[in-house]
Amino acid sequence: MSQFSNSQKKEGFTLIEIIIAIFILSVAIVGIFSAFSIVLILTSDLADRLTATYLAQEGIEIVRNIRDTNWLNMDANPDSGYTWVDGLGVDEFLNCDQGCKADYTTGIKTSVMSPWTGTAADYLYINDINGFYDYTQTGTKTKFKRKIIITPLADVGGNSDHILKVIVETSWDRKATILNDTIMAGSADPADSSKCDPSNCVTAEEMLYNWY
Repeated sequence: MSQFSNSQKKEGFTLIEIIIAIFILSVAIVGIFSAFSIVLILTSDLADRLTATYLAQEGIEIVRNIRDTNWLNMDANPDSGYTWVDGLGVDEFLNCDQGCKADYTTGIKTSVMSPWTGTAADYLYINDINGFYDYTQTGTKTKFKRKIIITPLADVGGNSDHILKVIVETSWDRKATILNDTIMAGSADPADSSKCDPSNCVTAEEMLYNWY
């Protein structure tokens, strides 16, 4: 009877063993939760970056479409005075080398860009009617801003009437997480005030030529 009682006592867990087991489980659970949180943050950032990439490419396409529309107008009306840079903000009325904005809802229809303001008016909206991103402020507001910079470049002969350098910067509001701080769309990079912060900005660049 005494031997049976002793063997039964050896099969139980002491309080220290239970505490150690709970500690190990707690550390494992916290580690798994932290890793899962980081994956969610990185996934969300990747989704924003992908959307911004598409919006930047769309900005390039908008500028190219305005140029092509000008070519069609020049061909249809050779004596009308149309030029290939009409509406692209390379004159004294709209200086797009400081930044402009355009979208498929308003930009192409009027063939005119509007100035970049650096304010809340630069946020893109999703148009509830056609699903396009635009600046009409009548749909669903997004976290994205798109800045289009157009600069005439001189060719080998010194003529600046045939080449345009187009840079499109698309940025987004990035909330504070365990990995980074809050930064708003369109915020300047402290190292270079002419560029947006690379942590929440995608840049596309294109050279446009007058082949007409």
